[in-house]
Amino acid sequence: MPFSRVFSRPLRIGALALLLPLFLAVGCAQLPKDVERPVSNALAVPAETPLGALVQQRRGAERARFDSGFVLLNGPAAAYGSRLALIEAAQKTLDLQYYAIHADASTGRLLRGVVDAARRGVRVRVLLDDFHSTGRNALVMQLAFEPNIEMRMFNPVAGARGSSVGRMFNALGDFDRVQQRMHNKLFIADNAMGVTGGRNLGDAYFGIAQTGNFVDVDVLAAGPIVQDMSRSFDSYWNNERAYPVQSLVSREELLKMRDQARAATAAQQERDGNADGAKPPDGEPRPSDAGPTEAQRAAAWDEKPLDLRTVTFVWAPAVMLADKPAKIAAESDSPPDTSPSPALVVTRARSADGARRLSALEDASASADGGETVVSGLLQLIDQAQKDLTIISPYFVPGPDMKRAFAAARARGVRVRVLTNSLASNDAPIAHVGYARHREELLAMGVALYEMRSEQAGLGSALGASGASATGESRSMLHSKVLVMDGRLLVVGSMNLDLRSQLQNTELALLIRSAELSRAAIAQIDSVMQTGAWHVEQADGGLVWRAPPGSGLADTRTEPDASVGLRLLLKLFGPLAPDELL
Repeated sequence: MPFSRVFSRPLRIGALALLLPLFLAVGCAQLPKDVERPVSNALAVPAETPLGALVQQRRGAERARFDSGFVLLNGPAAAYGSRLALIEAAQKTLDLQYYAIHADASTGRLLRGVVDAARRGVRVRVLLDDFHSTGRNALVMQLAFEPNIEMRMFNPVAGARGSSVGRMFNALGDFDRVQQRMHNKLFIADNAMGVTGGRNLGDAYFGIAQTGNFVDVDVLAAGPIVQDMSRSFDSYWNNERAYPVQSLVSREELLKMRDQARAATAAQQERDGNADGAKPPDGEPRPSDAGPTEAQRAAAWDEKPLDLRTVTFVWAPAVMLADKPAKIAAESDSPPDTSPSPALVVTRARSADGARRLSALEDASASADGGETVVSGLLQLIDQAQKDLTIISPYFVPGPDMKRAFAAARARGVRVRVLTNSLASNDAPIAHVGYARHREELLAMGVALYEMRSEQAGLGSALGASGASATGESRSMLHSKVLVMDGRLLVVGSMNLDLRSQLQNTELALLIRSAELSRAAIAQIDSVMQTGAWHVEQADGGLVWRAPPGSGLADTRTEPDASVGLRLLLKLFGPLAPDELL
């Protein structure tokens, strides 16, 4: 969750105000100076690896017109299996770039495979945004002390890693820099195949968390487009904002934190065993740190690698957009980055013979290239829509530029549909306020709004807890970032359509010109809109949430599935949070 979303949670504002003088008196921890960052780059000739040879063989056997191939990964099994397959297939290099890597069961299985790959001679580089590397999750940093593995933390937060709260207080004096985060996601093997999209690494992203799971979409890419993904990775890896783990924390400190985490887990298990089953006084569910049971893991996925020899690739032209690292400020005492543009278009995909381009993709990428950031580029792209625009954005906070783009599209007769989280399905409910305050304006201009269904959500979710439903079942939370335009252009990436992604976090997006992949994505989105989402409409001077047909649910005039307390809390405190900080 972005740094400012934590600070904007209403129940913590008062506590911060009271404690601020104390922390200013204590002073802020500092980041290390004169850090050595040996420069390294992606594998130069991926075709010489078995994975690269497989890509060439598949392309030749299928007589593909285009150099790059894509698989739309929808669902935890395919998402997890693709990463396992890349780990097992890698012979030379593995490059991982993520906003969050959680120390839990699913990640443990993946990272054991990464360590095994390093021990057989694969060079591993792991680049992780530093925001979530506290407490138990800091243990992921032990990778840096494994032979043949390098790990760097991007835009680190100074201070001890025992708790996220303590690090936040240390960051108060450098708030503008620290609230900006590296939100990119890449998983690349031998510079020949790679996965990108919205997923971080953790149980909740692979369908086995006990309390709440994210609905997400990834793309497996093969061919020259992966080299462009790697160039983006290298630009972040070799940037001054990337700190080797060893410059931030020692192995001894991590081992101490590991022992503390184990002791805390044992104590929690003992408390759970002695509990009498009584509910908390307010009746709200509490999240559990317990990992998934074997039955839950088996029901979600069977931990089998995807068969890269038989998976069906769609060969198509593609463009990748990636924000430059300069979008995030360096240390406050460093000279400013003077790069002319914080956005980067890193490829213009050609057909296999290199002689023919698809004008629609050229026009789209040229429009996107005019933006100052990835999201601004996508807004330029929206200006090219002629018939249909379908968007999934879990955090949807439209700024003035976005609303102008939607209004112009509607004026051209373009059908615009947006699927986002409901208040109940949002893992950061305060961000829902930034969407809700624009809801009636969007509906008035003709934008169709759909909100993801969820189980009952109460005050616990206002604190960011992906809480269990009232029935004890895990609830679903939308996390996919997808755009489909005119039935022929598919965009999958890390970006939300909100001001945070546009102005603060770094993002990336893969634009694929494919009617086949666009149809597949639209089919999945339509299914959710028809059976798993509330359709929001204006009626009789207010809003009404239309229940999905056949769901057995009734239409409602209040935020569905959210408790009265949560709705009231956000109504009172929501106006205090500006859009750009949500």
